[in-house]
Amino acid sequence: MVKLRLKRCGRKQQGRDLQKVGFYDPIKNQTCLNVPAILYFLEKGAQPTRTVYNILKKAEFFEDKERTLS
Repeated sequence: MVKLRLKRCGRKQQGRDLQKVGFYDPIKNQTCLNVPAILYFLEKGAQPTRTVYNILKKAEFFEDKERTLS
């Protein structure tokens, strides 16, 4: 299963990125999203993590669609 998740900087992760679809800077409260890429991965079955889902929701990405977190 593919997950949309945040990437930690300065620390090794378990897997490589398939594609960079945006970034979030909580200090500057700045968000940059590649909407077509995010839609592509969501349509293919990717599941955003809880944090990514909250960032997308805050950016008004979803149109009143509820999502259950597994």
